[in-house]
Amino acid sequence: MKNANKNTALAVIMLITSMSIFGTIGLLRFYINLSSSLIALSRAVIGSVFLLVIMLIKRTKPNFLQIKKNAIPLLISSLALGFNWVLLFEAYSYLSVASATLIYYLAPTLVIFISVPLFKDKLSLKHIICAIISLVGMVLVSGVIESGFSINFIGISLALGAMLLYATVVILNRKSNSVPSFDRTFVQLVIASLVLLPYVLITDKTLFYGANGLSIGLLVCAGIVHTGIAYVLYFASVGTLKSHTVAIFSYIDPTLAVILSFTALGEEFSIFSVIGAVLIIGASLISEIKKQNKNTQLPLNN
Repeated sequence: MKNANKNTALAVIMLITSMSIFGTIGLLRFYINLSSSLIALSRAVIGSVFLLVIMLIKRTKPNFLQIKKNAIPLLISSLALGFNWVLLFEAYSYLSVASATLIYYLAPTLVIFISVPLFKDKLSLKHIICAIISLVGMVLVSGVIESGFSINFIGISLALGAMLLYATVVILNRKSNSVPSFDRTFVQLVIASLVLLPYVLITDKTLFYGANGLSIGLLVCAGIVHTGIAYVLYFASVGTLKSHTVAIFSYIDPTLAVILSFTALGEEFSIFSVIGAVLIIGASLISEIKKQNKNTQLPLNN
C-alpha cells in the first residue's frame, strides 16, 4: 500500500511538473524573434530526436504493427498537431498570451460535443451548461464587450483555428487508441517535422537570419524541455493516475499561462477578462470531474 501511495504521489508530481512546463510555452514564444512556423518545426524536430534518444536508452521499439493499422488517423493528427502549433504561436503575436490560451482551451468543450455522434458518448445537462458558460467566457476574454467589434479578429481567428486543430488531434488520438501514447507522439512529431519543413522553406525566407542568442537558446529549450521532457513526464504519470485526475490537473497549464501573462509579461487583463478566464477554466474543469472513461485519450496540451 505504501509503495502504491508513493508511486501515485510521484506520478502527481511528474504530472504537475509537465503541466507547469506546458503553461510557460507562451512566455517563451514572447521572447523568440523567429517565425511561428520555424518555432513549430524546430520544436517538432528537437522533440522527436529527444524521444528517439529516450527509446534508444530504454532499448524499446515503437509498436509498428499498431502504427501501420492506424496510419491514416496518425497522419492526419500529425498534420493537425504541427499546424496547431503554428496557429497558436502566431496567435500570441496578435493577442495576449492569456487570451490566446483561453480561447485555445475551448477545445475540450468542443471535443465533448463531437464525441457524441462519433463515439456515442452521452451528453449530460452538466456538459451543456458548462459549454454555454465556456462560450460566455470566450466572449468576455475576446474583449468584445470593452471595445465593441473593434477587436483583433486575426488573433481570435488564429486562436480558434488552433483550437479546432487541437480538438482534431484529441479526437484522432482516441480513434488510434490502440497505439501506445509514447509511440503515437513520437510518430506525430516525426511526421509533423517532415510536413512543416517544406512549408517553412516556402513561406519563411529569413529562417534563422537575425536570430539572437536568447532566441536560439529558448528555441532549444522549447524542443527539449517543453516537448521532450514534458511529454516524457506526462506519459510516465498518466499510466499510473486515473484519467479524470489527469484531466483536472491538466488545467494547471492554462491557469499558469494566464498568471504569467499578467505578472511576467505585464499584459493588460480587464475585469471582464478575469471573469472570462474563471468561467472557461472553471467550466472545463467541472465538466471533467468524475469523468472516468478509460478509453479516453488525454490530449497533449501545448
